[in-house]
Amino acid sequence: MKSLKRNQIIVFVIALMLVSAGYLSYTANSGDNTIETSSELNYIDYAGIGDAKLVNSNAVEQTNTNSESIVTSNEKSDKDTDNKNVNTEKSNTEIENNKTTNETVTTNTKNIDEYFSSSKLTRDTMYSQMIETYEKILENQNIASDQKTIAQTEIKNINDCKNKIMICENLIKTKGMNDSVIFINGDSISVVVRAEKLEQEQIAQIQNIIAREMQAEIGNIHISNK
Repeated sequence: MKSLKRNQIIVFVIALMLVSAGYLSYTANSGDNTIETSSELNYIDYAGIGDAKLVNSNAVEQTNTNSESIVTSNEKSDKDTDNKNVNTEKSNTEIENNKTTNETVTTNTKNIDEYFSSSKLTRDTMYSQMIETYEKILENQNIASDQKTIAQTEIKNINDCKNKIMICENLIKTKGMNDSVIFINGDSISVVVRAEKLEQEQIAQIQNIIAREMQAEIGNIHISNK
């Protein structure tokens, strides 16, 4: 009996040792698997983070590209707008300059027209007043006959002068000069011609006309342009 109990105890101890060894082996194996699983998870997580970084980097680059495109587009739009504004301002400036030039030319033309018309009117009015004065002398019974003779002579001279002036101005126009006005003061004769510039040939033509029609000396003829 003692021998049987002893054997049972030995078997129990051996079984207990085997169980303990199996548990330890399971624990060791479980620990290895846990580490490997942990490593795999860490690798997966790291790979996932890596992929996420790559994706975010591309997205950032794409966003930056899109932003640069938008900025470039906006800058181009701004430049186009600026160019349009510059062209508009330039166009408006050209229009204003042309308008000012046209107004200046029109004003100058008007002033020149008025000069020749008013000068002729003033001159003819003066001659008319002189003739009227001499005619009053002729009508006055209290004026001596010799004074009346002088008045008649002056009236004739004035009319002759007016006719000569008219002939000369018309002849000057036939030479291609659009307008002119002639003033006589004693022996001095002034001729103003409408022209931007007078060539020497034109000056000679005017001198010949005045000298021939008015029996004037070349030195007494003074020509200018306006």
